[in-house]
Amino acid sequence: MKSRYFILIISLIFFDQFVKYIVHANMPLHSEISIIGDFIKLYHIENPGMAFGINFDFKYTKLLLSIFRLVASFVIGYYLLGLLNKKSDSTLLICISLILSGAIGNVIDSVFYGLIYDNAPLNAPFALFNGQVIDMFYIDIWEGYLSDWIPIIGGSYLSLWPVFNLADSYIFIGVAILLIFQNKILLEN
Repeated sequence: MKSRYFILIISLIFFDQFVKYIVHANMPLHSEISIIGDFIKLYHIENPGMAFGINFDFKYTKLLLSIFRLVASFVIGYYLLGLLNKKSDSTLLICISLILSGAIGNVIDSVFYGLIYDNAPLNAPFALFNGQVIDMFYIDIWEGYLSDWIPIIGGSYLSLWPVFNLADSYIFIGVAILLIFQNKILLEN
């Protein structure tokens, strides 16, 4: 029974890394391929920071973020092992497996891609732990410049959907299912 969750995690991580490799090897940086008109596209970018491209101008930001991601992955993995030993609800186990798969997928990028793909930011002190996460899926809900009359954010450019990867979607789907089925999960655990 436990092995199916480990197989799920390994399969999801492999699929995430495979897609990132295909995009990196076959799409120049910032290139775009339309999948469904202008609405859903493949758009190859490398994210030097956190979710939504948030980045702080500090020499060791990426290193600290990579270490945090690595520690968080170990904590999630330890939590999953505890849930497996308690024979917790399968919905909860699948959700935590999805979250762990996504976390590990992005940890691999952060820790090793600076070496493997030589994509560490120019100001990075070293390549290990400074890799950029490869993102490629873009859903174009709306993007453009906001009118100057809008308070605080007026006059700025806004995109209503970030570019993301499979690991990000695993985390999102795992958390969404947890939120939707939280009452069921709480009752069964």
